[in-house]
Amino acid sequence: MSLVNVHNEWDPLEEMIVGIADGARVPSADIGLFALNYADNEETPEDIPTGPYDARILDEANEDLEGFADLLRAEGVTVRRPAVTDHTRTFGTPDWTSDGEYNYCPRDVLLAIGDTIIETPMTLRSRYFEPHAYHDILLDYFRSGANWISAPKPRLLDDTYNLRPQQGSILNNHEPIFDAANILRVGRDILYLVSCSGNLLGLQWLQRVLGDSYRVHPINGVYDGTHIDTTITLVRPGLVVLNPERIREDQVPTVFKNWDILWCPENVDTGYAWSYPRASIWQGGLNFIMVRPDLAVVNDLQLPLIRELEKRGVTVAPLPMRHARTLSGGFHCVTLDVRRAGSLEDYS
Repeated sequence: MSLVNVHNEWDPLEEMIVGIADGARVPSADIGLFALNYADNEETPEDIPTGPYDARILDEANEDLEGFADLLRAEGVTVRRPAVTDHTRTFGTPDWTSDGEYNYCPRDVLLAIGDTIIETPMTLRSRYFEPHAYHDILLDYFRSGANWISAPKPRLLDDTYNLRPQQGSILNNHEPIFDAANILRVGRDILYLVSCSGNLLGLQWLQRVLGDSYRVHPINGVYDGTHIDTTITLVRPGLVVLNPERIREDQVPTVFKNWDILWCPENVDTGYAWSYPRASIWQGGLNFIMVRPDLAVVNDLQLPLIRELEKRGVTVAPLPMRHARTLSGGFHCVTLDVRRAGSLEDYS
């Protein structure tokens, strides 16, 4: 039986990949990193800070990740971890060279839908070969019967990115590009954030690969920053948490027309330990994960959000995630759920 079998964000969890902070660093500056993460500042690409994070940050991040993994194991979940990688090594294509970033956020790199796991055509050059850290895990999944495919590797030329565009997206539509974290699974409905980390050609590629069993919906004109999981978080069938700073009532996806909406209370700032934060304040709270429909793992500082979830019958396991804004990853980002009990259903 395939070890990959997942159809939504809430069915009872059976297997999950949890990231690691070992060797995490900010990669060398290039046009893509600058356009996505730093263009709101006054600096030029040559000015932005790069290099390793302080050892204390990485030790604390790994401590938080291991505490989270222990909770999952106690719930009967199989936990896998990526291989440690030397991110200081340079690599490249005929068009550019780069160094690496981390193996902290498997959610960005791999997309699991049904019994298929996809290496996604990621936006940043520095993360081009990040799937290699999961190679042995992917081989195990393939041997178990899972489909293992890779999207076409994008060229990521300089004209892929628009620096400080007056209108339109930072990311051009020259070739299919998307991070897996641009996507949420709602059974047969797949939500796809069109943003600076996912373009329309990426959506079209994904729809053709998934076929008629799925409907891939563009979430457009909502948020041009990276990833969907600080804007929309699914709790269970009929309950979704939305970011009130990014989604207006008239922009609520039609998939949720009959759902209850929890407009996320203001998140508590978890702080950051870099020159400036690499993620918004919403990374510390809205980026939570469901272990099953009645159990959520939420950052322990987010008491307003915890209270709102508990009012709706959700048990919350509050855990520390001290460096979510520094390393750009809360509990949803640092995980990849590859197997949940349940079957493919239509929730719309």
